[in-house]
Amino acid sequence: MSRRTVLAAGAGLTAALTVPATARAATPDDRGLKALISGMSLEEKVGQLFVMRVYGASATAPDQADIDANLSELGVRTAAELIAKYRVGGIIYFTWAHNTQNPRQIADLSNGIQQASLDQPRGLPMLIATDQEHGAVCRVGKPATLLPGAMAIGAGGSVTAARTVGRISGAELRALGINQDYSPDADVNVNPANPVIGVRSFGADPAAVAELVAAEVKGYQSSRVAATAKHFPGHGDTAVDSHYGFPVITHSRELWERLDAVPFRSAIAAGIDSIMTAHIQFPALDDSGDPATLSAPILTGILRGELGYDGVVITDSLGMEGVRTKYGDDRVPVLALKAGVDQLLNPPSIDTAWHAVLKAVQDGELTEARLDESILRILRMKARLGLFDRTHVSRAAVDHLVGSPAHLAAADRIAERTTTLLVNEDGTLPLDRRSRPRLLVVGADPASPSGTTGPPTGVLAAAFTELGFTATALPTGTSPSAAVIDQAVAAAGDADAVVVATYNVTAGSSQTTLVSRLSATGKPVVALAVRNPYDVAQLPSARACLASYCWTDVELRAAARVIAGRVKPRGKLPVPVQRADDPTQVLYPIGHGLTY
Repeated sequence: MSRRTVLAAGAGLTAALTVPATARAATPDDRGLKALISGMSLEEKVGQLFVMRVYGASATAPDQADIDANLSELGVRTAAELIAKYRVGGIIYFTWAHNTQNPRQIADLSNGIQQASLDQPRGLPMLIATDQEHGAVCRVGKPATLLPGAMAIGAGGSVTAARTVGRISGAELRALGINQDYSPDADVNVNPANPVIGVRSFGADPAAVAELVAAEVKGYQSSRVAATAKHFPGHGDTAVDSHYGFPVITHSRELWERLDAVPFRSAIAAGIDSIMTAHIQFPALDDSGDPATLSAPILTGILRGELGYDGVVITDSLGMEGVRTKYGDDRVPVLALKAGVDQLLNPPSIDTAWHAVLKAVQDGELTEARLDESILRILRMKARLGLFDRTHVSRAAVDHLVGSPAHLAAADRIAERTTTLLVNEDGTLPLDRRSRPRLLVVGADPASPSGTTGPPTGVLAAAFTELGFTATALPTGTSPSAAVIDQAVAAAGDADAVVVATYNVTAGSSQTTLVSRLSATGKPVVALAVRNPYDVAQLPSARACLASYCWTDVELRAAARVIAGRVKPRGKLPVPVQRADDPTQVLYPIGHGLTY
């Protein structure tokens, strides 16, 4: 779709825009964007603030089940009808909404969404977004390139790798028509019990996190995808998941400055396109009891005033419990805008939220000028992304870029630098396929991150087989029963060594019983923590322990190569691991990591 077509979609827009047709990187100036805004109806302005989910693999012809889901939740049949009715400024893709089935389908859906918007009177290009953090959170799966997640990158410690992750991820997303990614996570994970951030964070050292956040942002920018630092003012020290509850951060203002604020300052200095809010209560920053998403002292006073940020502020999903605890769904979007938010992400009911904002302007609670401020920021971002020049993508670009051999090879190289060897008693590792050819792989098989092969025990066994071992997979789950543990112990009798995939081991978990019973057989037991590295503190009986920080294929295959000695372990802990019997004491500090 050329710029000429975009301009033709809205009568009289050509004069308002000042971008030369040949200068794809040029930005329409504020005068031209303000002219666009002045020609919009109030209803169009309200719609421009929303980024909404929609079911279906097609913008105009989804499956009947998706049509039914759209009618039930949104009151429309298709993405095209959603855009026509509410004039939303953006769409967010989810796997469960059937938006991301395969690369060509995703590209066609993106093109259909853009066309549906451009076909409207005064039609504007759309922001199409998703959560492609890599690691534990991915919406676009294979055959796209799946890269190591943030904590794995933190373990690798390479700024170049972080930038490469952003560049490759951004290039593939852009080829699919996705132009805004809700990544990177800028939270500093200092709470091992954090149920919602954890390995989504680069680590617990604010300076290291800040450096990697900025590098990944630069990578996305080089691929012309808007990066999003999240979750402001910092979600790294909570034991409550804001999807289901209302977390409270008890940091002092001084601690916030030294810890949570550092990566966001770095992201802003790197020119971050958008910042996502957190549905958390932060009394040291605002003692009203409101979530940060609805807090003017936090969003306008601190983020915009003190940190000097003038880019787009987007809410985390407005369907999450953390933002719905105190106010109704009709008040939340209005209060978010009053606090300083620009984009309203995925409210439970678009009709309720849209009409609430419209009524707030009509009643004088919000001014139209306030809406214009946010729309100008949103249009500036669209212009920087080149969306006034070209909206549509080609299948040729999809076939050339998405999951390319060069990208897949880069993912493997990056992953090999992240696997962290924490314990290696008596030189248990590396395992030699000649002296210990028979491997038993047991352990947890958590649901695989979107689009990976899985399950982890099967991926590991296949990787070891390719490396010349005879490997057998025996899934035992996250809470193995006594009978399952007995079965694993019996199977270990025929193996020369056992690899156990552990997943978020806690005190009293039967995963610890599994490892100790296997260790008692006298066979070498290698524990691989496939999510949180804190597992090692609960596994004193294992002769070797490693951390892969996620259970995606690329990280599991890299861990297998490390265990087999094909590559040396080079990862270093990006978080401290406390003692199981005394959490006030550090068992392994940040920077710990063994090698061969």
